[in-house]
Amino acid sequence: MHDFSGRTVIVTGGTGALGNAVVAKLIAAGARCRVPYRDANDAQRHPLRGDPNLTLIEAGNLADEVVVARLYQGVSPLWASIHIAGGFAAGKVADTDRAALQAQLDGNLVSCFLCCRAAIGAMQSRQNSGGRIVNVAARPALEWRTGAGMAAYAISKAGVAALTVAMAQETAGDGILVNAVAPSTMDTPANRKAMPKADHAAWPSVDDVAATILFLASVDNTVTRGAVVPVYGKS
Repeated sequence: MHDFSGRTVIVTGGTGALGNAVVAKLIAAGARCRVPYRDANDAQRHPLRGDPNLTLIEAGNLADEVVVARLYQGVSPLWASIHIAGGFAAGKVADTDRAALQAQLDGNLVSCFLCCRAAIGAMQSRQNSGGRIVNVAARPALEWRTGAGMAAYAISKAGVAALTVAMAQETAGDGILVNAVAPSTMDTPANRKAMPKADHAAWPSVDDVAATILFLASVDNTVTRGAVVPVYGKS
């Protein structure tokens, strides 16, 4: 168990399946988690709602600079920022219009970029304190052919991977280590429902993916930066 005692961590997408697992592990390790949400029902259903170390924050679109600035404003000290928020849409290039492409770019890449920028600003304001940023890419970000049939999603997640590596180089001197995970299809109720005939046992569990995220976000990670870690399970 990594020790996050007294450390503040922002987790975007912290009300989803992977986000719930990450937040649960962080709070069990002593972290104070700040989780933005857009849907009040998601906040109401959060399994740790009411925990004194969880602050649920009503927020709008994380692809909006004003919304992101408000989320990070006054968060001090900020130790880690974990960016899970995003969305998936299937579609071949021939069937994807500009609006659908932009929706994937905004939801997955632009939101991640803006949150990363805000997190760096919050971390750099604490002299010599460093910090950790963990993004969530996806398997098609590393294996482009697997993005067939979901081109806009693959492009947006490849952008997250490129952002992660470039930013890690920019922030290394400040002690801010930036990494990402790239899961394949995760074992969630929604994915099982969508793909009932798939080999679910081969998929990585959200707990396993969350464990990888926690290491990258922890003080125990002292040297890993610029990595986009495949988290594929047996698939």
